[in-house]
Amino acid sequence: MTAAPSSAAAPAAPITVPVALAERSYHIRIGRGLLAGAGAAIAGLAPGARAAIVTDENLAGLHAPALEASLAAAGIAATRLTIPPGEASKSYARFAALCDGLLAAKIERNDLVIALGGGVVGDLSGFAAAVLRRGVRFVQIPTSLLAQVDSSVGGKTGINSPHGKNLVGAFHQPALVLCDTALLDTLSEREFAAGYAEVVKYGLIDDAGFFDWCEANWRRVRAGGPERDHAVATSCRAKAAIVARDEREDGDRALLNLGHTFAHALERLTGYDSARLVHGEAVAIGLSLAFRFSQALELCPGQDAGRVAAHLAACGLPTRLQDVPGGTGDADAIVEAMTQDKKVRRGALTFILARGIGRSFIAPGIPAETVRDFIARELAGA
Repeated sequence: MTAAPSSAAAPAAPITVPVALAERSYHIRIGRGLLAGAGAAIAGLAPGARAAIVTDENLAGLHAPALEASLAAAGIAATRLTIPPGEASKSYARFAALCDGLLAAKIERNDLVIALGGGVVGDLSGFAAAVLRRGVRFVQIPTSLLAQVDSSVGGKTGINSPHGKNLVGAFHQPALVLCDTALLDTLSEREFAAGYAEVVKYGLIDDAGFFDWCEANWRRVRAGGPERDHAVATSCRAKAAIVARDEREDGDRALLNLGHTFAHALERLTGYDSARLVHGEAVAIGLSLAFRFSQALELCPGQDAGRVAAHLAACGLPTRLQDVPGGTGDADAIVEAMTQDKKVRRGALTFILARGIGRSFIAPGIPAETVRDFIARELAGA
């Protein structure tokens, strides 16, 4: 079981999690107040480099000035580029505009792109860094819980297509990830809960003890302090271990997509409209569906499927298709949306299923008709 932190033993220094990828290795630093020292950390990576900060319009006035001050104190000249918030910014048009903006700022191969924001900012700016001048370094400073525990780690970058989510992109590892957990204090209840779905995912994949800990401590994670840092660090360690084994998702890195085959289909069907559904909410529904699907296939005990949904619901997250505002379409529409999932192989659907909490596995070749029947029963409330 993952040990719970004691408030009397809060770490005096940031937690460092290594991502071991030979010459592409880097560190994830986790703790409160790291933004103030970002300039010094980045200067140590690239002495004499210039930087371009990519952020969104909501964060431009919230966290960007502190980062700029830290960079200036470390002698790093920086340009700020701002994008609209929301999943719609992960588009071909916004990607082209960002690349042109970075070129106009004269960012060279020895310079740095700094992603200051949530998953959208990180995915878009990381992809731009991957292709700009055939590759420049970048730093992730994630400002959402979802980005701190998931999208900022592992080097997946990309944009969306009308055909589906994250279908155009590249693997491009960051040079450093700075997770300032104090930045999460500014998140809305909805955004924090959405990110927490990705925390729960790590317990469901292969760490039942961590799921037990989450059930007991989720309110403390929301409140901040050592429990929050522990949750972020445990999630990052879990992801770093999988990425080190399988950087390009040729094997068990696919486990990180638990719940995501359902989730990405729902996001596509809602037009990536964050007013209706944000990514973490889609993941919460997807996790619940993955466990109920596993139960329907007689792989997973119903008690475990019930625990998953009950915990997510207690945290204020949706767990059923009926919870999506405006609806999702029928079973045929959902299955069709799944067919553009990146895990599809020769037209066959691949799911991450579970034999219980902490016992997930890759299940290729699930017949579409089996999936369709399950979704139809879910939509009917069965």
